[in-house]
Order: sequence, then structure tokens, then C-alpha cells
Amino acid sequence: MMKLAKYGKREWLGGGAIALALAAIGLAIARYVHAAAGWSIVLLATLAWLALAAFFRVPARRIAQGTGILVSPADGVVRDVGTVTDHGIEPFAGQPLVRIGIFLSVFDVHVNRAPADMEVIHRNYKPGRFLDARDPRCAKENESLVIAGSARIGEATLPVAVRQISGAIARRIVCEPEPGDCLDMGEIYGMIKFGSRTELYFPADKGITPTVSIGSRVRSGSTVIARLQQDT
Repeated sequence: MMKLAKYGKREWLGGGAIALALAAIGLAIARYVHAAAGWSIVLLATLAWLALAAFFRVPARRIAQGTGILVSPADGVVRDVGTVTDHGIEPFAGQPLVRIGIFLSVFDVHVNRAPADMEVIHRNYKPGRFLDARDPRCAKENESLVIAGSARIGEATLPVAVRQISGAIARRIVCEPEPGDCLDMGEIYGMIKFGSRTELYFPADKGITPTVSIGSRVRSGSTVIARLQQDT
């Protein structure tokens, strides 16, 4: 079952009203002036609204099951996987973290989901530039919002963070959780409107291994993006 994200209600309702008005004008033109021109306006208005609504779509998604896993926080293509120390996430300052960066095009589903059962302990918004989300500088220079917290991964409780980054087109980050809130794995907690980037961070020295590589296509909530190696 497909639905539309509540975070885009202003856009898809407002766009729908404009599309209806244009369609009404088109019908009047088709009836009284020129049939082909009028119906063309109706068709274009309908297609434009459908394209807008598609951006805010929230398809039915089966959340991955299993212990000791992290799921993707976003739909898109993995652009980088590696360990970083200059990540700028305050609660984990100085700790080496694995970063998995995901690029979201305008054609991807744009809601973000929690990568694990987690309690949010930190939230930080940083104003910045609007470089293309494929630009390697965007992670440090673009507008971004980080939530970080304590996640339950298998039998372990480990730090996890997700960073939402605006792109050249994206100009609004939506993020509901505040410190003290708890999220279930796969729960929708926000979105970035239009093309953007989402980054997942987790400890580099706690036995969590990425299960994706550069170029992998991932789906929020259903793609297992990393796994805790259990002792056997």
C-alpha cells in the first residue's frame, strides 16, 4: 500500500490545489477555445502533480528482521564506506566511526528510518552550503542535521548516529526526534526534501561489519547495511 509522507502535506496538498485550478482552466479552454490546447493543459497539470506526489511517496516496506543488524536509514546508492575520525559528531568526538554515505536522487523515496532500536541522546542542526550531494565536500560544508544515540544491536548497546545532509536541490531537512525520544528499527522519523545525502555512523572497533559496498542500492528499513559479528 502506497501513501504520501505527512512531512510533505503542504507541498502535495498545495500542488494538488494548483493542479486542480490549472486543470479547470484547461477544461474551459478545451470547451470554448481549442480542444487540443485545453486537454494538453489538463494532462500537463496532472503529470506535474503526480511527479510531485511521487517524491513524497511512502511505499509499504517490510522491515528487516534479525538480531545484531543495522538497517539502511535511506533509499539510494552507497557512495562511500570507510572509517573516519573527523566526523564532527559531538558525543563520539575522538572515536573512530565507520561512515556509510548514501546518495538520494530526486527519484528515490526520501523518508528516513531509524537504523536500529535506539534512544536519541543528541541532536544538532548545522546551517551550511547547498553543494551537490555527490560532491565529497558536502558532508562537511552543507546544511545538515545529526541525531545520535544509544542503539540496541543484538546483545550489545552501542553508539549510532545518522546525519541528514541537504543537497543542491534539497532545501529543507525534517527531523522529529528530540533527545530522550526512542525509535524502533525501521521507524520513519523524518525526510530530506528533494535530492540529498544520508550518512550512517557506528563504532569502528566494536565488531560491526558493513554488508554493503560502494555502488550498492539500498532501501530504507529493509536493506541490512551492517551486522554485528557474534562470537561463536
